[in-house]
Amino acid sequence: MKVEQILSAKGTDVFAVRADDKISDAVSVLNDRNIGAVVVKDGGDNVVGILSERDIVRRVGENGNAALEMRIKDCMTKDPITCGRETTVDELMSKMTERRIRHMPIMEDGKLIGLVSIGDVVKRKIDQAEQEAEALKDYIAS
Repeated sequence: MKVEQILSAKGTDVFAVRADDKISDAVSVLNDRNIGAVVVKDGGDNVVGILSERDIVRRVGENGNAALEMRIKDCMTKDPITCGRETTVDELMSKMTERRIRHMPIMEDGKLIGLVSIGDVVKRKIDQAEQEAEALKDYIAS
């Protein structure tokens, strides 16, 4: 199974913010969209980072409410780990586990084409296991 299958099931919508936006702007996007991370872009379409709830919590812990006025570029994870649509889900899971990350931008030819969360991966793996179990039941019953 490849990342392409996850993107096909969940869609390719990706919510992004700009590096010069305030953290409070990103918090609004996270809350409005009920998501755990946003991709950070420069003035154009280049991905320069990723900002997660975890990043924000760390800054609030260090700076209190003043963190919400900080610029995203001062809080984000720079140069995020990425993969392509042809990456296997097992490779993706391995990278996410090894790097302790919950969201990975999916890139193709230097362009952002999606974002996959660990929840997306787990859901897909559970669906696959259920399908395999059902196929085995059908095989045994026939």
